[in-house]
Amino acid sequence: MKRKKILVCVLNWGLGHATRCIPVVRELQRQGAEVQLASDGRALHLLRKEFPALTAHELPAYNITYRTDNFFLNILPQLCKIYFAALREKKAVKELHRREQFDGIISDNRLGCRVENVPSVMMTHQLRLKVPVPFLEDAAAFFNKNYLKNFDTIWVPDRPGASNLAGDLAHADSALHPTFIGVLSRMQMMNIPQKYDAAVILSGPEPQRTYLEKKIIEQATAADFKVIIVQGKTENYVRRHLSPQVEVVSFMTTEELNRTMSAAGIIIARSGYSTLMDLVKLRKKAVLIPTPGQTEQEYLAEELCGKGIFYTVQQQKFDLEKAMREGEKFSGFSPVKEEKDLLAEAVKKFVYGRQSSQQLYLQGDSKSPFE
Repeated sequence: MKRKKILVCVLNWGLGHATRCIPVVRELQRQGAEVQLASDGRALHLLRKEFPALTAHELPAYNITYRTDNFFLNILPQLCKIYFAALREKKAVKELHRREQFDGIISDNRLGCRVENVPSVMMTHQLRLKVPVPFLEDAAAFFNKNYLKNFDTIWVPDRPGASNLAGDLAHADSALHPTFIGVLSRMQMMNIPQKYDAAVILSGPEPQRTYLEKKIIEQATAADFKVIIVQGKTENYVRRHLSPQVEVVSFMTTEELNRTMSAAGIIIARSGYSTLMDLVKLRKKAVLIPTPGQTEQEYLAEELCGKGIFYTVQQQKFDLEKAMREGEKFSGFSPVKEEKDLLAEAVKKFVYGRQSSQQLYLQGDSKSPFE
């Protein structure tokens, strides 16, 4: 049987969308699919480094920036830019399909990555958008739901039920009938000796990523902690010591980052959803610093702080010494019973669901229909 060709399209809005797609790509490969990748900027650089043997295409950039700590001042002036970027990427993906003839398309939050009559998946943890003004949430939910309905299937990287991670973002509206595919992380828990007092993992939209980096470097070089800072800049590899105690690395591969985070006493990072999924796997204590004006991150950080799981602090109020001290008082994620392999089942249904051989495979035949 001919291998199914699947295009995985990833939003370049920080590195989280790319990192959480890594387990999806690996599962597609495990089940025998031919995978191609599509993204732009740092997300595309990361995916090319993780999967050098795969064909990777460049899509039009959204170029989202967060210049202020006000949601409306950040997003409203950029709505037209997002809209036209989605139109451009829709045209680009249609052209890719004309050349490659994909059997399915998986989009992680890229609005235009679908083609008529090609099975499509939207992967998102935001079925309901958080808006600073409550009476506008219903309007935002209406528009969000309408664009999500353009896709055949919605995958939510979270657990179903009470042990979920995304809270109201993914569990407040069941009308879209999402498929929960479990917590996605490229990380694994490792029992290795502590090497750093703190590992700072930077990501997210500019210029806020740079603002936070400068603030942390200034404080770390004046403190007496052993700190490693991973910048999340995938363009060029740079590694240097700013002082005997402070090391800066532009980016790390999955294996190196896994070991670095495991060897840190505490993690300092944005409260991006993909980072939280990594922390579920690593079970490390952490200090969360939401991107100013990014309401989803602010919501998640507040929820986890209120539950006593992670200390959280606003970027403008960040103090390294206080953060290290307060972060130790919080529990981190507790072990949770793993769900059955929800991702494997979702991939199987998406790739094989329209094939007559699916039932044989689902009933326990160890041979993949691709073979």
